[in-house]
Amino acid sequence: MSDCQGMDKGKPGFASPQELGDEDKGLIQEVFYREIVPKLVRLHARNGVLSCDFAGPQFRAWQIQFRSRGADFEIVDFEYDEDGCGIDLDL
Repeated sequence: MSDCQGMDKGKPGFASPQELGDEDKGLIQEVFYREIVPKLVRLHARNGVLSCDFAGPQFRAWQIQFRSRGADFEIVDFEYDEDGCGIDLDL
């Protein structure tokens, strides 16, 4: 899914802490619920932290903290981490 090496963190088009607004959060949430939640359910996940690179390379340095809430999931927090790395949930 994501290769952590060779990222161009300073290049335009990559979200920085000042650039993640409500619209960006909404996009990340939309993709999370549509594409990631079904994978988390299959993996019997309960809580954790994921890179937001699933929403596009511009969010590669952003991470979400999530937790299960009944039969669904919720995003608890967004965090910027330049050294963050995505994982492949298609096991």
